[in-house]
Amino acid sequence: MTKIEDRATVLFQGDSITDFGRNREDGHDLGSGYAMMASAIFSSNYPEKQVKFINRGIGGNRVTDLQQRWEQDCLDLNPTWVSIYIGINDTWRRYSHNDPTSVETFTQGYRNLIEQTKEKLDAKLVLIEPFVLPLPEDSKQWREDLDPKINAVRELAREYHALLVPLDGLFAAASVHAPPAFWTTDGVHPSPAGHALIAKAWLDAVNAWA
Repeated sequence: MTKIEDRATVLFQGDSITDFGRNREDGHDLGSGYAMMASAIFSSNYPEKQVKFINRGIGGNRVTDLQQRWEQDCLDLNPTWVSIYIGINDTWRRYSHNDPTSVETFTQGYRNLIEQTKEKLDAKLVLIEPFVLPLPEDSKQWREDLDPKINAVRELAREYHALLVPLDGLFAAASVHAPPAFWTTDGVHPSPAGHALIAKAWLDAVNAWA
């Protein structure tokens, strides 16, 4: 049986991968990516539960951006489950704009989000680790920055007993069966198949297939 209770409210938070085309003027719009896919499959499997899904991902966000809008876009919504998918922009900006985020700052900010959520909502957490594929090839150098952040997400999931969606390994494994360009358009933003991979992994984490 799924871990998500009857009439729960599930909030998806993150950057463009979560945002993925949602109409920000419509608070009910889930976009067309993994958040929509996961909620649709979950709802079809458990219609009797009447679970509500909300998407508040915003493209370009880093951990500091989530901190700035956490009260309005998380706490005020009073979700019972909070799914956080953040981190790739904290790495990307180092290489695109010479604007790095240290792993210490990343971890501290992420921990602050979790602490606020646990203290003010006592919500359950799903942490989705960021990933990158070598497309283009020079994005391999991102590993030195991203890997410590992925490890930080895993450590936080362990510390706070959160569910973890281990995307980095899943995308690496998927790229054995089809090239990176099948799963992502630029090494970071998923293709439709990539979004489906995330949705399936998220549903695995909440045990939605039972």
